[in-house]
Amino acid sequence: MTKLTLAALTAGSLLLAGLGASFASQGGQAAEPSRNDRVVKTDEEWRAVLTEEEFRILRKAGTERAFTGDFWDDKKPGVYTCAGCDLELFSSETKFDSGTGWPSYWAPIAEDRVDLHDDFAYGMKRTEVACARCGGHLGHVFSDGPAPTGLRYCINGNALDKIEPSAKGKGKKQAK
Repeated sequence: MTKLTLAALTAGSLLLAGLGASFASQGGQAAEPSRNDRVVKTDEEWRAVLTEEEFRILRKAGTERAFTGDFWDDKKPGVYTCAGCDLELFSSETKFDSGTGWPSYWAPIAEDRVDLHDDFAYGMKRTEVACARCGGHLGHVFSDGPAPTGLRYCINGNALDKIEPSAKGKGKKQAK
């Protein structure tokens, strides 16, 4: 066996080992949050504060069917927050109609509001978007969005709540 072939096999083995570790680490579970103000609860505690659908999406990395979730066609001004921990994630100013049936944004409010993770579920590589405070699964980000970022944060509407502006200047949480 030549050195080049051995090097290629070794590199391939390391790549596959890395893919396997990354795939196994997802396991349909919420990610480990990155922020200092993180919210950590047991499944029992999450079930007590989330609806069944919110729990399935946020804590078990589920996905709602297209055109069925909250906010996919919402056009009112406001701030979209994590349904699990109320962290402000996305603004209506960056929301756009992607035609996919899920709320789509070209950027989060700030980069430290979301964590990005490789997701190898279903035999493909995607980039998962998770809440940086509670680790809840939000959706995925793709590189087919509009200017100025070219990104499309494709987010499960049932993973979000919304604060709409009020006349007094302080937001009011919108009922789902």
